[in-house]
Amino acid sequence: MVKCIIVDDEPLDIEVISSHIAKFSDIKVVAECEDLIQAFEILKKKNIDLIFLDIQMPGITGIEFIKSLQNPPQIIITTAYRNYAVESFELNVLDYLLKPVTFQRFLKAINKFHLWDSQKKH
Repeated sequence: MVKCIIVDDEPLDIEVISSHIAKFSDIKVVAECEDLIQAFEILKKKNIDLIFLDIQMPGITGIEFIKSLQNPPQIIITTAYRNYAVESFELNVLDYLLKPVTFQRFLKAINKFHLWDSQKKH
């Protein structure tokens, strides 16, 4: 079972990602976080495999959050902004999804995660 968290300050965006995830029986949403402090607390307490992360968040950005993590899980960026893509990939994010996130594009990101996960196990 893949354990993930969704981190976004927009409830509607959380709902979209959550509804996409609900179509997969092997992915479980452990938490929906509206700020990065909540996400940080979850990561300290639980073993998370994947984060769906918005960039424009109150306080610190998603990019700054990624840089603060010692041993981050896989990260898929979900954002309305194209201009952070290069920096995100330099931080080894798995994928970069532009909002509104279509299911077709979401599926491609999930397939990337499963490919990474199966290579890690071999």
